[in-house]
Amino acid sequence: MTLRGIVWLAILFAIAAALATVGRFDTGQVLLVYPPYRVDLSLNLFVVGIVVLFIAVYALLRIVRNIWQMPQRVAAYRARSRNDKAQRAEKAARDALAVDVNQGAASLVAATAAHRMHEYARRDEWLAKVGAPEWQDARLLAAADMRADARDADGALAALAEMQASGGKRIHAQQVALRAQQQLKNWAEVLKLAKALEKREALHPAAAVRLRQQAAENLLRERRHDPDALLEVWQSLSAIERQSPRLADLAAELLVSLERRPEARRIVEDALAHNWDARLLRRYPDTAGADALPLIQKAESWKKDHPEDPDLLFALGRLCQQQQLWGKAQSFLESALKLADNDALKVRTHRALARLFEHLGETDKAAKHYRESALSINAV
Repeated sequence: MTLRGIVWLAILFAIAAALATVGRFDTGQVLLVYPPYRVDLSLNLFVVGIVVLFIAVYALLRIVRNIWQMPQRVAAYRARSRNDKAQRAEKAARDALAVDVNQGAASLVAATAAHRMHEYARRDEWLAKVGAPEWQDARLLAAADMRADARDADGALAALAEMQASGGKRIHAQQVALRAQQQLKNWAEVLKLAKALEKREALHPAAAVRLRQQAAENLLRERRHDPDALLEVWQSLSAIERQSPRLADLAAELLVSLERRPEARRIVEDALAHNWDARLLRRYPDTAGADALPLIQKAESWKKDHPEDPDLLFALGRLCQQQQLWGKAQSFLESALKLADNDALKVRTHRALARLFEHLGETDKAAKHYRESALSINAV
């Protein structure tokens, strides 16, 4: 038994002896009344009960706290374990330096171990000891990988540039460069590297799609103040990227804000031709200029293939509102409301109908749709 356990046992014995001594002089009573119940207890039993309750609550809180802290403890244990392994690896590498033929490999192992312990100065010292010409590519690639891992993107790219200058080209080098360019938010390079790695099957298709989409989105956003530059980036994207509903919606939104609605309209229509998507249908009315009739005609042609699409009906309703075709607008919006399959669309449709009836002077109907819109918001 540990010293701490012995101390606690002694304290418990002392408490038991004190209770036994005090118990002989117990003349008190505790009366607990909670109508229609009534409980009579001796004072000693009440005190013992309070102590037991305190101990039980304290133990329960300790258990809950230990469970709550379990992830942090596991993470700390794993970090200590990694650190211990790294220390052992560095020590083994130092011992291996006694044999000249092991110098390159041992120094790289020691550098990796120091890096895992976040000893970056010592890591660089070990890397500097790799002097054999045949180990230089490995040294530079390891240095780039570790610096990218430590979020030293410039250092990683400098090491890769030195390796490429000596003629070394590897898939892993491109993967490291991709991480570094992401950290620097150099989205043009990220897009180029993601495409190259995907072509060489060195990147999972799902990861490649996500990276290309992220890079393209950021390239578009960076040019949100220059419509010509934005369109230039858009045209530089691959056909698959231009057909992405998410990218097409973003490009159209930015162009509409720059008053370049015809280009936004073409982007939405081209994307819809390949991917029928609700967000593009919602964006379509925003691309209408002073004359919405061409867009209404286009949307009505889509209606032949999608007669009960609530988002398309909503878009037609909005376009007819812009063109002041009040009867058709009301008909399309009411049809969209009947077919709406989500609360967000119901909110938008109720609001559009409310504005329509306000314009027509039918305030009671407008108020009803505003009220229904608010109720739908609460349901979201």
